[in-house]
Amino acid sequence: MQLTIRPFRETDFPRIQEIYARSKLDELTFEDQTFEFLPLDQDNRRFKGLLASQIVVYEQQEIVGYAARKHSEITALFVHPEGRGAGIGKTLMQHVLDKIKGEAILYVVSSNLPAIRLYERFGFALTKQFMTDYNGIPVSASMMVRRVTG
Repeated sequence: MQLTIRPFRETDFPRIQEIYARSKLDELTFEDQTFEFLPLDQDNRRFKGLLASQIVVYEQQEIVGYAARKHSEITALFVHPEGRGAGIGKTLMQHVLDKIKGEAILYVVSSNLPAIRLYERFGFALTKQFMTDYNGIPVSASMMVRRVTG
């Protein structure tokens, strides 16, 4: 099976939206409150942030995941639920990190321990916690930084 990481094309957007729709609420699974999904193209802050980023997609016959970065910040990493556990997230993360020179940062929902563990395996460490929101509902988030040594 052919696996490809390639730059995002405008024609990829419907599949990106689908992956986002199937994955976004999963990162909030461990929160106490219930969240209502807000489609990516209706979530102004996240939509603008994504469009301002360099996006790559992971393709095996169809797009199964995507990652985005803006300078040294990883702004998105999503894998379709049916593709999880197959190393797609790790592959996308390594690809994005290879493009970042120096320190890398990302933000994660503080209760999303599976994501935090993945990021820690890549050398990220929790540096601060703060409150943000998703669709108007408060959420605790963490900033993680990967420092370059030597």
